[in-house]
Amino acid sequence: MSADAIPATVNEGAFGRILSGEVRPRHVGPLSATVTLGWRALLKIKHVPFQLFDVTAFPLMMTLMFTFLFGGALAGSPEVYIQYLLPGILVQATIFITVYTGVGLNTDIHKGVFDRFRSLPMWQPAPVFGALLGDVMRYLLAAMMVIGLGLVLGFRPGGGAVGVLLAVGLVLLLAFSVSWIWIVISMLVKTPESVMTTSFLVLFPLTFISNIFVNPSTMPEWLQGVVNANPITHLVTASRGLMHGTDVTGNVTAVLFACLVIVAVFAPLALKMYHRER
Repeated sequence: MSADAIPATVNEGAFGRILSGEVRPRHVGPLSATVTLGWRALLKIKHVPFQLFDVTAFPLMMTLMFTFLFGGALAGSPEVYIQYLLPGILVQATIFITVYTGVGLNTDIHKGVFDRFRSLPMWQPAPVFGALLGDVMRYLLAAMMVIGLGLVLGFRPGGGAVGVLLAVGLVLLLAFSVSWIWIVISMLVKTPESVMTTSFLVLFPLTFISNIFVNPSTMPEWLQGVVNANPITHLVTASRGLMHGTDVTGNVTAVLFACLVIVAVFAPLALKMYHRER
């Protein structure tokens, strides 16, 4: 090898300054990382407009369709039926969009975004909690759309604004809890489409075999037992009671207990599986 081909000696002082810890980015804390990734979850709507359809158009369509198609037959008039229906539609619309937490996480994992996150100097569970935070904001938007349309159609909550806010808070709490289930599912299946398909198989029977649309007393006795054991039924009854100012302490307690059980089982499992993906 000629002398010209031998690389010049690196100046050790310059090399040390290049690798100096002074230029390294500081570690991002849990709160900052979670809020940043929560904002990222909301920005996904810009790139996947169909998600905005599920948050806005779907709840409005369901409210209008069931109010005017079945209001006269089931309650005598749409104005009467909307008093019964709206808390149920609020629950259904919010629970349905919980699946996007799992869809988004599954997409990140299989497109390599997950690998980029784990290389960053931040709190590593932040992508999970950030996705949940962003989705809670979407749940709130869906709730506002349903309630706003309901007021236009004649919904008048006897419990006032406080009762409505308490009902929305309870719905958001269960939606947050259910989202952990979809996080687990997202790490068990291969594609976002599989997460979506699984959600249809679970959420459609869970929401329709409930008291969202009709009183369970009109159903066969064997079906009433299934409906009354459904946590969605307890959530809808609690929401109706809070909105209309009736006593639903037992149902609220049942919903809170269901939330506690779901989070206690699925949150540790989801985080364990998430770290194992690393």
